[in-house]
Amino acid sequence: MDSHLPSLLERKVDFDIRAAVELLSPPPRFAGTSFENYLPNGNFPSQAEAVRNCRAFAASLSSAQSGHRGLLSLRRQAAPQGRGIYIDGGFGVGKTHLLGAIYRGAPEPKAYLSFVDLVNFVGATGFERAVHELSDYVLVAVDEFELDDPGETVLVSSLLDRLASAGVNLAATSNTLPERLGEGRFAAVDFMREIQGLAARFQVVSIDGPDYRHRRLNLTNVEVDGSRLLEIAGERGAVTTLDRFDPLLAKLAATHPVMYSRLIDGVDLALVEDGRAFTSLDAALRFVVLVDRAYETGTSLVVAGVRLQELFPESFLKGGYRKKFGRALSRLSQLHEEAEVPPTGLEGDGPADESAAEAG
Repeated sequence: MDSHLPSLLERKVDFDIRAAVELLSPPPRFAGTSFENYLPNGNFPSQAEAVRNCRAFAASLSSAQSGHRGLLSLRRQAAPQGRGIYIDGGFGVGKTHLLGAIYRGAPEPKAYLSFVDLVNFVGATGFERAVHELSDYVLVAVDEFELDDPGETVLVSSLLDRLASAGVNLAATSNTLPERLGEGRFAAVDFMREIQGLAARFQVVSIDGPDYRHRRLNLTNVEVDGSRLLEIAGERGAVTTLDRFDPLLAKLAATHPVMYSRLIDGVDLALVEDGRAFTSLDAALRFVVLVDRAYETGTSLVVAGVRLQELFPESFLKGGYRKKFGRALSRLSQLHEEAEVPPTGLEGDGPADESAAEAG
């Protein structure tokens, strides 16, 4: 493989509060999502119903709720309590697409970030500073609300409660675990229980349907031919980086997770050679964040040297963070496919096309 390609290790990325605030908007993959370009699957009526409910919620958001930070205390007394909508469903049914559409239809000021990014944002800024930065917003949209870490759940729930009390409206998505899809909306039940005092503010919107990514992909057989990827990168004129697996993991450990999107900013194809199964849970979780950022920003992150299904050990895939790892495998499978074949429309399968699709 061409050793003259640039490396992500060469990039210097330091945490900056202003840069972090600027990142509170939908990433490029979801920037064009709308209610109009979500194409419901007719076999699952809940998809069309979800579009109607999310559209109504977005339309109800009033620009009169936005204020100025200097008048924040007055606005807290006068503004109504914030309301919420929770979009529940399995991997790849269009939840993030609809969350992005809600964000797009809401008046300014507004914020959009993943649950992990919100946790990292609070960790980097401090709780009170995070409240201060977000309390003046009409809408805070949180993608992939996760319930696998009790401490993080309490932290985010407390933050959202403070924001809702200040009149901020909330929108959130989460996943139903694959083994629970046939048992009903357990993710919604778990969500409502864990957010406790916030539960009454949320309307639950459930979406059924298959993960569109897995209709064509067999994760067990996904293995990368690095030389072919470089050939395709050259044909596309892509900005390509090349790194070895272990040094990249060390770079992630030395970089604040909230800045991972800056680490791959402007990169079309990030190649990683000498891939192997993870042995460290912390390293695996950091890599999941990188996968999320790559997926959202449209960077084709490709790991060579290991089959995707072998990347995370069975203990990780069945452990407390199994939703994170399941999402990462789902997203990596699409990123690997996109490295060789440009995304095409998947009419009738929830999202209008893979470039605007939700990653579960």
